[in-house]
Amino acid sequence: MNIGFIGLGNMGAPMAENLTAAGLNVTGYDPAGVTAKDVAIVSSAAQAAKNADIVITMLPNGDILRAVADEIIPSMAVGATFLDCSTVDVESARQVAEKATAAGLLPLDAPVSGGVGGASAGTLTFMVGGSEAGFATAKSVFDIMGQKAVHCGTSGNGQAAKICNNMILGATMIATCEAFALADKLGLERQAMFDVASTSSGYSWSLNAYCPAPGVGPQSPSDNDYKPGFSADLMLKDLRLSQQAATAVDADTPMGAAATKLYGEFVEQENGSGQDFSAMLPRFAGRNRSQ
Repeated sequence: MNIGFIGLGNMGAPMAENLTAAGLNVTGYDPAGVTAKDVAIVSSAAQAAKNADIVITMLPNGDILRAVADEIIPSMAVGATFLDCSTVDVESARQVAEKATAAGLLPLDAPVSGGVGGASAGTLTFMVGGSEAGFATAKSVFDIMGQKAVHCGTSGNGQAAKICNNMILGATMIATCEAFALADKLGLERQAMFDVASTSSGYSWSLNAYCPAPGVGPQSPSDNDYKPGFSADLMLKDLRLSQQAATAVDADTPMGAAATKLYGEFVEQENGSGQDFSAMLPRFAGRNRSQ
């Protein structure tokens, strides 16, 4: 199988390297000129896409995805699969899918969960929108790059699943951090707080698997000075995508809107940029009610 891979950044490079390690022929391109091990680098996105059975893109935003799609779709062979693993707005995903379908391609939007560690280990989860036929053609590469791929329905639904999931994650992390900060001021030890909430109705992934309190619960970025596993910057990006989508379909998401506002302040006005999204705990712990 011949793979074209466009976007060899922190996520794309290890994903492409896992494909080459599995014996696939991977031709890659990145506009910043970065490379990946055993990936044949070419000088344009169109070259990477030419003669590929599957073209995979991992790009920063919808504007760049649409521009790359306009460049590569004319170079792709009819029947090839266009697999976009970027996290972008739902509308961009659906516009690209429409153009790809018109050109006789099988488009899939398949944003990922698992971060750089999951990309390197080949343990990503893919949330996939597109046809059943497209999903079937890409199943073998999903199995190489990840541990799970969920077909979520028609084009754009992969992006919809990603932003809805991360809206839950952002809101629950804020609530978890608020609860620890309140427990501190009430004189409740963090370990006791964890022992109660993690085994009762306060149970959540943010608390049980990714506890924002250092030294409590399983190992997490809080135990490494909040160096990012999933950065606050990326959480803000996903939350803003959720609110863009909510506006487009007239959905009422007050908790999502509040989480977006708080992460916006944290990243852009405070010291949150470059920290893990769970670093909201020291932020709340250092504030009082009037701030």
